[in-house]
Amino acid sequence: MEKHIVKADGNGAIDVNGQVSPVTYTVGLKQGKGRSYEVDIRLMAPRDWLLQRGFERDAVLVSQSGARIPVYHDGASHHDDGNYHDNGRFGPADTVSIELTARDDSCTSEVDLMRKYPEFDGADA
Repeated sequence: MEKHIVKADGNGAIDVNGQVSPVTYTVGLKQGKGRSYEVDIRLMAPRDWLLQRGFERDAVLVSQSGARIPVYHDGASHHDDGNYHDNGRFGPADTVSIELTARDDSCTSEVDLMRKYPEFDGADA
């Protein structure tokens, strides 16, 4: 069973094909296997901004620490007409904001975690 230890918010930037815009995001921390940590990253990006920059499936989140983290659109989208598509693309019929997510399990110590995700500093565990 996955247990979230703590969640925190951060301010960074989203990079789509070299075009950057400020963005807020949420990081959720949970204990991984062994001594590792798993960090779930979620952000909402404006659909039209993404489309205008040629977004297809993935972008890069530049986090508060300066880390460049690939984030992805989950690819399953539901339209008002009842049709689903799972090719990872979306269009003007989708919601105004698109959720992008990532999972990072590269941190194997608390020092690594705090260096890469300063958002957790001072958060209640």
